[in-house]
Amino acid sequence: MRRASRDFQIFAKPAGAVCNLDCRYCYYLDKQRLYPSSEPRMTDDMLETYIAQHIEASPGPTITFSWHGGEPTVLGLEYFRKIAAFERKHRPAGRRILNGIQTNGVLLDKEWCQFFKAEGFGVGLSIDGPAEVHDCYRVTRGQEPSHRQGLHAFELLRRHGVGCDILCALHDRNVQHPLRLYRFFKELGAQYLGFLPVVEPRPGVEGGASPHSVPPQAFGDFLCAIFDEWAATDAGRISVQIFEEASRPLRGMEHSLCVFRETCGDVPVIEHNGDFYSCDHFVDAEHRLGNICETPLVELLESPAQLAFGLAKREALPRCCRECEVLSMCNGGCPKDRFVRTPDGEPGLNYLCAGFKTFFTRCRPHLARLESQRRTQLLAERLAPPRPARVDAVPPVGRNDPCPCGSGRKYKKCCLGK
Repeated sequence: MRRASRDFQIFAKPAGAVCNLDCRYCYYLDKQRLYPSSEPRMTDDMLETYIAQHIEASPGPTITFSWHGGEPTVLGLEYFRKIAAFERKHRPAGRRILNGIQTNGVLLDKEWCQFFKAEGFGVGLSIDGPAEVHDCYRVTRGQEPSHRQGLHAFELLRRHGVGCDILCALHDRNVQHPLRLYRFFKELGAQYLGFLPVVEPRPGVEGGASPHSVPPQAFGDFLCAIFDEWAATDAGRISVQIFEEASRPLRGMEHSLCVFRETCGDVPVIEHNGDFYSCDHFVDAEHRLGNICETPLVELLESPAQLAFGLAKREALPRCCRECEVLSMCNGGCPKDRFVRTPDGEPGLNYLCAGFKTFFTRCRPHLARLESQRRTQLLAERLAPPRPARVDAVPPVGRNDPCPCGSGRKYKKCCLGK
């Protein structure tokens, strides 16, 4: 049995790009055109094939599945019960399986939440802030608002004890209100926050982005504003994904989020028909590397084309990025956003560069101080002499009990009175 040489995360799309919302900034809805004659539903046979190959290819003791879309819950709860059953069927002894699902929450109810809790699913829930900024883009197929359903889903998940991360897409509207947005999530009771910048290049305009894309400098200013409040009042209580990522290089750790890693290619996509694509943002004919019914998943993960895709992120960095003082914190960002020219005219600069540089330059000194304090505390704990045992922590010895000295005699006949 061959396993992958490194850990991986696959965005599995069992319903393809099908969704019950019509978010105006969504980059995945138009992927339906790739399969005009195909029903966007992974068949039972394909589902079991994928799960079995994924388990077999996973190198570590923990096997992680990530269910994405579109909107995966449109397939119904019974479909996900089938997923859990296939996972149990193929799980090797001594290994653990974890599941995550990204959802807009519209279809969640008590039964869904009970299932998530029982099966240990982690849930990512998409909410873009208060109603007026959430509903400007996140609308139903009938162009109705979806904010109320999102909040209801969050309350249901919390009530049933299901771990829930909130994913907030940052666009041209909500990025203008950093503290209002952050405090909304804080008052909601969110403990895990991710902010995903909406970036969509404008066709025919070099370096230009769509009107709903987040402006680069506004993105950086947003992160700085909420970082200051988080550092002052919420560090250790609320987890903000990009703040955690910013601290990892200072702790000598590799980035966990793919957009900030030095290389990429470890988060490919499996479409509903078994097609394998290099990345969620590169689901196109050029980056379709095969199908798991024709080529085993592990071979696609380890293929020269996929490895080359991952290495290109580092190799294509422009000179100004290689010389940047915060390179280790962003590593040039996601390749999909590298459509701007550098000040000296070299292609390949990330559209969000100005925002990244503003934020990482701002937060690094504070995070470095926290890391220095942490290391000092750990060193002090290692060097501290062992604490003497408390006398009152030793249970009293009765006259007829065995003597604590280990002689085997009764205490009254041995050490009592000595």
